[in-house]
Amino acid sequence: MSVHILGIRHHGPGSARNVKAFLEALQPDIVLVEGPPEADAILQWADHEDLQPPVAILAYQPDSPQQACFYPFAAFSPEWQAIQYARRQNIHVRFMDLPLAHVFAREQAEKAAAEAAASQATPDAADDTSLTATPMCSAGQEVPEVAVADEEAFTLPLRRDPISHLAAAAGYDDGERWWEHMFEYRQQPDQVFEAVHDAMQALREELPGNNDPREALREAWMRKVIRQAEKEMFQRIAVICGAWHAPALSHMPKAKEDNDLLKGLPKVKVECTWIPWTYNRLSYESGYGAGIPSPGWYEHHWHHPADDGTRWMARVARLFREQQQDISVAHVMEAVRLANALASLRHYSRPGLEELNEATLSVLCNGEALLMKLIREELIVSNCIGSVPLSVPKPPLQADIEKLQKKLRLPQTAGFKDYILDLRKDTDLERSIFLHRLQLLEIQWGKRFEISGKGTFKEQWRLQWDPALTVDIIEKGNQGNTVEEAAAKFVISRAAATDTLREVCSMLSSALPADLPVVADVLIHRINNLAAAAGDVLQLMEVIPALVNISRYGNVRKTDAALVTGIAESMISRICISLPAACTAVAEEAAQSLLDLFYAMNDAISLLQQSAQTHTWQDTLQAIARNRQSAPVIAGYATRLLFDYKVCTGEELVKTFSVAMSVASPPAEAAAWLEGFLKGSGTLLLLDEELWGMVYQWVFRLENDIFIQVLPLLRRTFSNFTAPERKKLGDKVKTGGTGNSPSALVSTSGPDAIRGAQGIPVVMQLLGY
Repeated sequence: MSVHILGIRHHGPGSARNVKAFLEALQPDIVLVEGPPEADAILQWADHEDLQPPVAILAYQPDSPQQACFYPFAAFSPEWQAIQYARRQNIHVRFMDLPLAHVFAREQAEKAAAEAAASQATPDAADDTSLTATPMCSAGQEVPEVAVADEEAFTLPLRRDPISHLAAAAGYDDGERWWEHMFEYRQQPDQVFEAVHDAMQALREELPGNNDPREALREAWMRKVIRQAEKEMFQRIAVICGAWHAPALSHMPKAKEDNDLLKGLPKVKVECTWIPWTYNRLSYESGYGAGIPSPGWYEHHWHHPADDGTRWMARVARLFREQQQDISVAHVMEAVRLANALASLRHYSRPGLEELNEATLSVLCNGEALLMKLIREELIVSNCIGSVPLSVPKPPLQADIEKLQKKLRLPQTAGFKDYILDLRKDTDLERSIFLHRLQLLEIQWGKRFEISGKGTFKEQWRLQWDPALTVDIIEKGNQGNTVEEAAAKFVISRAAATDTLREVCSMLSSALPADLPVVADVLIHRINNLAAAAGDVLQLMEVIPALVNISRYGNVRKTDAALVTGIAESMISRICISLPAACTAVAEEAAQSLLDLFYAMNDAISLLQQSAQTHTWQDTLQAIARNRQSAPVIAGYATRLLFDYKVCTGEELVKTFSVAMSVASPPAEAAAWLEGFLKGSGTLLLLDEELWGMVYQWVFRLENDIFIQVLPLLRRTFSNFTAPERKKLGDKVKTGGTGNSPSALVSTSGPDAIRGAQGIPVVMQLLGY
């Protein structure tokens, strides 16, 4: 009976190759792999033809899905190659890490204890608490990637990677690069595992602070699993673990010591499944603690271990040519030659990624680092995504989503993909409904963009799959077994929990394109109740545009948008009754906010195209415009809207304008009234000479000190005009307002000597005299 401990680097192609060769030579009876024992039941799918890495084991707590973690695998992961060997040889394979049932339970207990301690501390101290994550290192101290409900930054303990000590002793400033050249790129695997064991043993003996209780629990459980395999009379036991754990598994303490350490651990229920993974999520940038800097390069090295750089440079050249870059065969040959020369100077047997990148930058990129970003995204990291068979057990909601993705031909992709949907086509309409329902469930797979000039029957979506979305899907699984059922229940529960009219209207506008008529009925009833109880006219004005916009979906989406018409009309009537009083005694800042609501309200009524509501709105505008107590900017805009409706024109408009801009009105109020009247367009002043003359004369008659006071208001008014409008107005001022006569501002009697003399002292002071 023999136990063989193979210390490896997670996701290392050289380690994977060495493990595969060792197992083929040893021919073990059982393979024990570092991983969650709860996932043993799903290892039967590991050799399924549709399970293509990169993939990950998702382990989660059913009653708290956000308590979850991932165990990712690539084709070049040593654990994956060990599992594949065992499945091919039809021998036993088991995971041997500390069960997540205990890990999750301990984390919950620690979190509860921390919250209890924080609640007893002072408020300031409680606010300073932060979530702590278990450290990970490339040598094998991997803890699974944890998905948490919020996105608070993790606070990592300051702990140096043990491998960095060996790298520094060998003259390297990067532990990853040292490990790659010592183990991943090495072509002679003889005694490599013995070397790894001895190196880790020395580190564990020499480094202080090597008493992490979590690591002690994990290693105790691993030894327990090894002892169990020995009791079952397996003769040749192969153990695949992180390099850091190898010495702890080689020297077995008494079983009683481990049992005492593991005694009384809390436990929760955990379930596991396979999910697709991406190389991007396997990289350092994703925050994955055992991540690697270059998964795309590692895959290349896994498939072509003897490549001297020629194959890699050919891939780089093909990528550049696809981007219309001029790359010749001579460029590739020179880059390969330079990479090998750099490797020789550094005493390497063959070039690594660092040498290939330097050669690429010098020869193919002509020193331009910008193109290296493209190589990193497309080749070094890559956007590869794995696949999982449909037969793998999944929660019902996840299975329904995958079924719809396949039916609607919306595949999960690591990179983003754009879709322009024509809602007049049945398939595109079903796609749109599906994506809108996912958004209602807060599953952000797709992002919608507005399309200008395409009408209401076009939608543009950008889809990019993130494996972490699986956790969100599982979490929403308690809402229903299908997307339609879960979305309906989720929105209804949210609507019942909110008392904000705006939020419920937003839910309704999202529920209609999602084709959820039952939800729409509930939301409409909820809106009706909230609107009846709402006493704030501004709150009603905020939701009217959203309700009116719902009518746009009536024809294209085949939904009964008329359900909200009665509510909208009732709310408009209430707004028209209360609005004149709300426009009086309003501060300047509040008036500006109210002006935006007026703008949206007027557009909504125009879109509604109901004559009765339009007439009621016009009567309200007249009441506001004629009331001397109305805020000037609101009164001015109300007058402008009446002019647009052709209600206030001709002499009536001139009279209203004259009264508002007369010298009897305070200049600040007149300027504010003018700002409201001209909101959105200066064309009126360009076309109506009578209005222009009144504005011109009003400005001309202002005293200097008063002009300085109202100048900011005038600037704000004219800054909202388009550049061509401002230019034409400026030209009109230069010509005196008519475009033909000299400017009235220029005196025809010659210079004013007295006024000129007053400026001479100021000019002399500026010149230093």
